[in-house]
Order: sequence, then structure tokens, then C-alpha cells
Amino acid sequence: MSNGSQEFVRATPRPGGPIVSAVGYRTRGLPPALHRGLPSPYLTVIFTLDEPVVGGHTPEEARGPDAVRTDIVVGGLHQSPEFISQSGSEGGVQLAVHPLAARALLGVPAAELAGPVAVEGTDVLGRTAALVREQLVELDDWRARFDLVSDYVTRRTADDPLTGVRPEVAEAWTWLARHRGAGTLRGLAAHVALSERRLTTLFRAETGLSPKQAARLMRFQYAKAAVVRAVAAGAPPDLSRVAAEHGYCDHSHLVRDFRQYTGLSPTGWLAEECRNIQAGGHRNGEDSEP
Repeated sequence: MSNGSQEFVRATPRPGGPIVSAVGYRTRGLPPALHRGLPSPYLTVIFTLDEPVVGGHTPEEARGPDAVRTDIVVGGLHQSPEFISQSGSEGGVQLAVHPLAARALLGVPAAELAGPVAVEGTDVLGRTAALVREQLVELDDWRARFDLVSDYVTRRTADDPLTGVRPEVAEAWTWLARHRGAGTLRGLAAHVALSERRLTTLFRAETGLSPKQAARLMRFQYAKAAVVRAVAAGAPPDLSRVAAEHGYCDHSHLVRDFRQYTGLSPTGWLAEECRNIQAGGHRNGEDSEP
């Protein structure tokens, strides 16, 4: 225990539901650290079990007096890393949520979550979310925690997880996911029978991203997952091969996306996240369709 410990436990969400992945995490006795919260095609919802999540847009903000502190995190889609100041002893249940389920789950489109590092969960989920967190803290079994959170989300979205979302936007997201972000805007617009400009306007109003930005995020999600799998298996990642297999023009375009979404080169990010990867902490929905 002197070297600290990390625990990651995963649940299998209901197929077709609003939860893409659910991860329980617990760390104990690790040195304080700064974690990079990477962009992904999913909303982030975290119910903490211990101390609040402390974060910011920059390392300085995350470690300073202006850091955001919240026990229930709701985070939108973003295009650059956010920074989390980790105490070394913490726990929680983290959900990756389909962004088009935001209206049903949160009462607002995902676009309204763009900008802030995170929104205080009770501001959008209400007092019931705080009661759910209190119950989670009292439980000592991961399965019971996952069941509680799943039941809570299901109750809020039971009628229709995509309620209020225009069918063209829902179909556009499905098309992008099916192509793993490798399709063209022209092909997407033709598929949903809208002009490129009109589609981009509607898509951005719902998600906070343009279709091109969402496509890049999806493509990067799968490419990053391939890199992580290689490292977890003890093999050096072949970035040129990963780039070719995931729709990048070449190796340099994959490196460009790594720098945008992580703030580091692939090698630099892998070195920083080595311990988390070895502990299994980077499988948060990348094997599922966004």
C-alpha cells in the first residue's frame, strides 16, 4: 500500500441506452497529480464518492483558487484538454453519456454545456442527484452502485433518450458514428437531405460542435484506443499504421490531433498516462459506438 493503489471497475450499459460506458474508480495513497481530461464524443457525468472533483481550463487554474470544485460533475463536449487536480485518494462513478440524450437527462441540449470546465450536477439534475450521490457513498459494492446510477438515468430518460432532438441531427450523428468519423460533410449532408450550412447550424445548436469537429473527435477516440491497446499489451504503438487504419491522411495528422486533444505529443501523453493505462483506466467507451 506504500506505493498506492488504483482500481477501475466497468459495467456493461444497456444497449441503445443513453449511457455509453460506466466506470467505477478508486485510488488510494498516490502522490497528488494533475490529470488531463481529454475531449471525447460523449458527455461526462461523475458522482464522486469522496472529495469533490477539482479542475480548470489550465494547470494553473486547476491548482489555484479559481478552480471548479463539485461533487457531481456534468461536462459537455470540448475541443481541448481540461485539467483535474487529483489528491491521490479519491473515488467515483463516471459515466460517458450520449450527447443527444442531454435534453432527456439534463433538460438542456449538450450545446449549453459547452465552455465551462464542468457544471455543478445539481444545477441541471436537481436535488435528486444529490440524494443519489448520498446513497452511492453509503454503498460498498460496485454492482449496487452501477445499478443505482443506471436506474436513476433510466427513470429520467425512459420515455425517449433522444426527446426533442431533430431527426436529421440524430441521423447525422448515427451516420458519423457508423463511419467512425471518416465520412465527408458533403456525404453526410446528402444523407440527411440538408445543405451543409443548414446541417452544421442545427448540429452545432444541439451538440456545441460542428459535424466536422464531431467527426474528428470520433476518429481520434478510436485511434487513441488503438494506441492504448498496443501499449497495454506491451507493444510500441505503430502510429503510421494506426493513422492509416483510422482514416487519417498520414501519421502527421494523427500527431496533430494528439497535440490538440491532449496538449502533448503521442509519446509525451503515453509517458504521462503510463500508470493509468497499465491499471486499465483508459477504457471509457472507446470500444462502443459513439
